[in-house]
Amino acid sequence: MMPHSQGGSIQVRVGAATDAGRRRPNNEDAFLAQGSLYLVADGMGGHAAGEIASATVIEAFTALAAQTSVTLDELRATVAVAIGRVLALPEGAGAGAGTTLSGVALAELDGNAYWLLLNLGDSRTYRMAGGVLEQISVDHSVVQELVETGELTPAEAAGHQQRNVITRAIGAGSTGEPDYWFLPAAAGDRILVCSDGLTGELDDEHIRAIMTAETEPQNAATRLVHEALLHGGRDNVTAVIVDALSTIDASSDETTPGLPAEAADVGVDFDDTIPRSQLTALADPALAAHAEAR
Repeated sequence: MMPHSQGGSIQVRVGAATDAGRRRPNNEDAFLAQGSLYLVADGMGGHAAGEIASATVIEAFTALAAQTSVTLDELRATVAVAIGRVLALPEGAGAGAGTTLSGVALAELDGNAYWLLLNLGDSRTYRMAGGVLEQISVDHSVVQELVETGELTPAEAAGHQQRNVITRAIGAGSTGEPDYWFLPAAAGDRILVCSDGLTGELDDEHIRAIMTAETEPQNAATRLVHEALLHGGRDNVTAVIVDALSTIDASSDETTPGLPAEAADVGVDFDDTIPRSQLTALADPALAAHAEAR
């Protein structure tokens, strides 16, 4: 189990696990789980390039993580730094690669504790509260756009052949901006940040059951990754669990809960995340037409 975060408006306990999976020679996922930042980056670009892009982004956030809380302006500025570093990667050492980025920062507004979420791509951030698991981030993917227009059901999207095609990323030719949210934090909240190697193997109910059964965050993260491997492990898989032990509100009153509620080549591998700019290389006319219409 990772150390508790001290100071700031949210006291947390953390666990994290990652694995290359059963089909890939290297792990292109990277994560940060310390201080005020809990992030997962899923690299893309093939060979070592995606690994370089994700590691470059995570490294850009390490200094900010040392703060006890993070502002929206600071987060945006650091995202800009990370984008610049990925775009500056040289030929043969990550040039042209990209990465997703999702997660939370510990933040404070008007003396109250908040989760400050950011998302770019199809890695995901969830919150579990009162035994209910909710996806907070919105996938930046072609199939998610088709769900929003009613052309696919969520169940169809989950099993769609091109569910890995993303519409925003850091690098990889994308110019998309992250989504940001302020979410009020409460003692007892459990945050999950994960790459699509987890959600591609386990549905939300399976994830919720594991997070309910495993009250220690490190045990929960380890088991989530293990279960993803048992169910195929077709992609790199990473899970970061953040439990809010207590929060401070504007009255300076501390709220303290018990434990969490109850207690490859781009374009041919459908489990590898790719940017929409690569979509024309795929053999799905309906998706290609949708992409061109955006």
